[in-house]
Amino acid sequence: MKRLPLLLLPLLTACANAPDITSRLTPYRIDVRQGNYVTPEMAAQLKPGQTKDQVRFILGSSLLTDVFHGERWDYVYYLKPGHGEPEERRLAVFFSDGKLARVSGDVLAAAPDETKTRSQLIDIGAEAK
Repeated sequence: MKRLPLLLLPLLTACANAPDITSRLTPYRIDVRQGNYVTPEMAAQLKPGQTKDQVRFILGSSLLTDVFHGERWDYVYYLKPGHGEPEERRLAVFFSDGKLARVSGDVLAAAPDETKTRSQLIDIGAEAK
């Protein structure tokens, strides 16, 4: 039993020279999603004059309801990824006499035939000599 610490001593000194692994390892963090996720395709389906039921069918029920503004629905989406910057999107839907009047917010409506990636050509002019 007295020899056991003597046998472990070389192993402990070997571990002292090992690289610091804990600085390279990071814990797993889940993505936290909260609110209503509204896609550009969903926002593109909104048309002026739609009823509240039609808007609810397209976007779902709003999580934020205001008793003082019954003609306004707010759709808020918050994403906090495990690693990276948080993202927040807002979409406000306004009604007039029970019909959709206007939409404002961060979510832009995409055309149905629009592709996900766009290429843009920028003319920088002729080179100066």
